[in-house]
Amino acid sequence: MRIDVVSLFPEFIDQSAGYGVVGRARERGLLALQGWNPRDYAAGNYRRVDDRPFGGGPGMVMLIEPLRACLDEVRQADPAPAPVIYLTPQGRPLTQARVRELAALPRLVLLCGRYEGVDERFLAHEVDEEISIGDYVLSGGELAAAVLIDAVTRLQDGALNDAESAAQDSFEGEAGLLDCPHYTHPASHAWGEVPEVLRSGNHAAIARWRRQQSLGRTWLRRPDLLDEAALSKADRKLLEAFRAEHAAKGEGQGG
Repeated sequence: MRIDVVSLFPEFIDQSAGYGVVGRARERGLLALQGWNPRDYAAGNYRRVDDRPFGGGPGMVMLIEPLRACLDEVRQADPAPAPVIYLTPQGRPLTQARVRELAALPRLVLLCGRYEGVDERFLAHEVDEEISIGDYVLSGGELAAAVLIDAVTRLQDGALNDAESAAQDSFEGEAGLLDCPHYTHPASHAWGEVPEVLRSGNHAAIARWRRQQSLGRTWLRRPDLLDEAALSKADRKLLEAFRAEHAAKGEGQGG
């Protein structure tokens, strides 16, 4: 997969992608990542990339021409078609389902805004999709781009050392549930014991426990996900049992 990032701080993108799964994917040739600075395509001695907004108000707005010239260069660098995605809090919320769709594409172009944003005319003519990573405001789109890069990279074949890891993540699978709890050594600790079922060696029982915990954790923390989940009869029975045990312990009900 190839990802091109248009940013005033392309060095940040390169550095942030040098670690962990993304860094290994680049080393293995699974991800080609390149940053492009629109300031390199700005005219004049000051290489200006922004100006005051029409109508007044605080802040600055990124200019059309440096961005357009930069994007033209990005497209000439590789003829493969690629959607241009603008990272903005006004965009469509990023979900795991959308990450899977983007991860299947051969190429992405990410646009990182700064200041008060980008001239709306550029967005209307050049951007295919706007994506948000949450209902909050960042100083620029670089952190959001790094999040998206990480999310799509880990779904590339060979990016993870264990191919099953991604399939067991939160939001994966038909139901889109949260992941179950995980434990490692030691089995006995001052803070508690590892559940006996996980030490039993009974793989069917372990799978059933994990599924129930996944259902229960989703009910407790993200009940909205259950509203759209495709639950089987077995899932519903497991969830009912979890709820009954939860109530018996006198613990608070899920939201």
